[in-house]
Order: sequence, then structure tokens, then C-alpha cells
Amino acid sequence: MERREFILKSIILSAAGVLSQTALGGGEVTPSEVPLKPFLIPAQAPLGNMGGMEIRTLIRSSMTNGTYSNVECAVAPKMMGPPPHFHKELDELMYVADGKASILIGDDIVEVKAGGWHFRPRLIKHTFWNASDQPLRFFDMYFNQPFEEYLERIFHELTAENGFPEGSEAKRKEINLLNEKFGLIFPPRLLFSTR
Repeated sequence: MERREFILKSIILSAAGVLSQTALGGGEVTPSEVPLKPFLIPAQAPLGNMGGMEIRTLIRSSMTNGTYSNVECAVAPKMMGPPPHFHKELDELMYVADGKASILIGDDIVEVKAGGWHFRPRLIKHTFWNASDQPLRFFDMYFNQPFEEYLERIFHELTAENGFPEGSEAKRKEINLLNEKFGLIFPPRLLFSTR
């Protein structure tokens, strides 16, 4: 990565963190009581998928005193993401590494190609999907909430192998508890008239 590109991306990430803490949260940015420690994330092969969607946590919220976390996500071609939803407290910043993400934000649809960024502030309805014939891989950055914990529970723990088959009452109850804990709101689906 060129120095200029690195500096630009660093500024974007820093600005998103300040935005989420000040403009959206209403408070001033104050230094944490516990100083941040440097960390290294070693190079890894890009995350692939097995015909669906997969996530891998790269930066845990606990590594940044709760202000930021990061996951890598791989989405198969023609694959839908989650139902439209919004977050009460979470702000998201997406960087598309490979492919093209389609994003519903409010009532608009935005396409983000590889190398592009998309910021989704809290309280705005959104979702994403891969409408293309090519795999999609992106990095989602989460501010002010350990949202990687939500995703790890959904993708890696609430599985059929762990006693939570798809469509089961047990899985539905666990997901509802997670949605409440992490402030995810799924607006009711619109009912369309046949007139």
C-alpha cells in the first residue's frame, strides 16, 4: 500500500471513530483510563466462503478499549445479507476488498465496488447483499459496541452442530436475546395491498 493511501485510510478510520463518539453520541472524546496497547494482526489468506456467508474477527473491541472492532466477511455470489435493520448505538464502516456490495441505506440502494468505502450511522435502516456473479469480500468496522461478539455467536455458536438447527425455537429465542442485547431493530415487513 502506498504511503498516501495508508494515510488517507487512517484519517477515514480516525474520523469515523471521532464522529461516532462526538457528533452522534453528543459527548467529547476523552482518553480512556486504560491506555491502548499496540497490537499486530499478521497477514492471513483472504477469507473464502463455502457457498454462503462467513466472518472472521480481526480486531476485538477489547483490544481498543471498547471503541472499535473489525471483521472480515465473505459473501457468495447472489447471496442476501441480513433482513433490513438498524442499530440503536452501533455505527458501521465498510471497506470492500473484492467484488461489489449492494447496500440498502434508508430508501436508497448504493453499489460499492472494490476499493470503496461506505459509512452507515446508527438509527438508519440498512442491509447488504451480493447481487453479482463474483464473490464479495469486505471489512466491516464497528464503533462503540463489541458487535463482533454478536456475529461470532450467530455464525459460529448458534449452529445445528451445537444444538441450534435452522428454524428451531431454541435458535429463535437466542437470536431475539442477542438482538435485544445489541440494540438491533428489525422493522416489520411492509404489507402490500393487492388492489
